[in-house]
Amino acid sequence: MRPHIVWDWNGTLFDDQPMVIAGLNVALGAAGLPPTDQATYQRLYTRPVQVFYERLFGRPIEPDEWEVIDEAFHTGYREAIVDARLAADATDALMRAADAGVSQSLLSMYRHDDLLPLIDRYAIAERFIRVDGLRGAGGGVKAPSLEAHLQRVAAANGGTPAEVLVIGDAKDDAAAAAHVGAACVLYDGGSHPRQELEDTGFPVADSLTEAVEFAGWV
Repeated sequence: MRPHIVWDWNGTLFDDQPMVIAGLNVALGAAGLPPTDQATYQRLYTRPVQVFYERLFGRPIEPDEWEVIDEAFHTGYREAIVDARLAADATDALMRAADAGVSQSLLSMYRHDDLLPLIDRYAIAERFIRVDGLRGAGGGVKAPSLEAHLQRVAAANGGTPAEVLVIGDAKDDAAAAAHVGAACVLYDGGSHPRQELEDTGFPVADSLTEAVEFAGWV
């Protein structure tokens, strides 16, 4: 495998934090709870996502209720997503990596069938040798999905996780990268307070173009 970047989507390439809060507030409304804000989201966010909601609710959530909450979030998110845009330098970062001969793929925990039209909307599909969104039940940690994603990438491209850089905005991206033995740069995109990103021990970038430069390939 030539040097390879695995990009995260939500909160990294895709600047959707206001839409995440909009979807979250729809889910809270479905549970009869008041809306929340970005600061509270950053303070409590974690994966599995159900644990985050339990922190927010201050109580356990039973499986039947979780299905309702999860669907309410996705409904609210889809309604708000028309206003979302790529991160300011996303296109430039993807181009710089491609021009340097770095292969790229996309792994998201967003539903696969909803993800593909968005990538087409922003005309960036050609940058990726593989795109994987969530198939099946959602809300879990990213590590197993990253492991499977890299196995598929390696089958087409060769190489090992040691030649991979994961770029994401969440502590879960860092945990997934550590799980497979890949490098990681965290983008300060809004999922967590910056100090929590720095506490992972991985580099933290203020922009996506800065993130792609950390591996020394670009």
